[in-house]
Amino acid sequence: MVLDLTFINKLKKSNDEQNLLHKGLRKDAKKSCIFKVKYWFDCHVLAAKQHVFNRFMYYIGRDIKFSNPREASKDGLIGVGGDLSVERLLLAYRKGIFPWFEKEQPILWWSPDPRFVLFPEKLKVSKSMKQVLRNLDFEVTVNKDFNKVIKECSQANRNGQSGTWITHDMIEAYIQFHKLGYAKSVEVWSNNELVGGLYGVDLGNGIFCGESMFTKVSNASKVGFITFIKNSDYKLIDCQVYTNHLASLGAEDISRNEFLKQL
Repeated sequence: MVLDLTFINKLKKSNDEQNLLHKGLRKDAKKSCIFKVKYWFDCHVLAAKQHVFNRFMYYIGRDIKFSNPREASKDGLIGVGGDLSVERLLLAYRKGIFPWFEKEQPILWWSPDPRFVLFPEKLKVSKSMKQVLRNLDFEVTVNKDFNKVIKECSQANRNGQSGTWITHDMIEAYIQFHKLGYAKSVEVWSNNELVGGLYGVDLGNGIFCGESMFTKVSNASKVGFITFIKNSDYKLIDCQVYTNHLASLGAEDISRNEFLKQL
């Protein structure tokens, strides 16, 4: 996934500026233009714990809370800041929100409209893909090596993307999430070598929230995805945002409201 929101760079803050905010020195912080956004948002600084960008986007402080995802910006951005603690991630996914940001950016939280999803009963498998599955060239496992899968996803080369949004902090956060049973991985093996895989979040509500996938050989990630879906009983696969790859497998857009009703 590629972020293309130039205004986010305006949200970068030095450690000194963050300290000013936490101490409530709003006047000095305002002078430094910390949260000046040229595109859609005016800077409105509230005392102490929370800073509100017009009525849509919130600066997230230390409290474990999010605004209503239905109040996200037109691009789906719901908030900036916070952390990647287990408690915050749990609340985010339960509210249909997920983190997505690049290395030099603050933590960004999203709830896009429309939402790209796959209903398992609408999964499309091409004739050529059915043949690949019949050939049994790959072995598919679940939760055999989560750490390796997420690290491979972070290193995968993607068209139009110079770096990765799966930062070191993201990796550590989701490894902890996995240890607690909230995230799972799918591995695809060939000759005992990991050649593809994916990982995502499962909170036990019938929805699998896919985060990322990688492949080192042709069709490996597709084999893993299709096999995983066919051997699961999810009512919905959250694909978050549109990709040609998942669209070819039957994923489609639904409204944010419709998605939130599924949670």
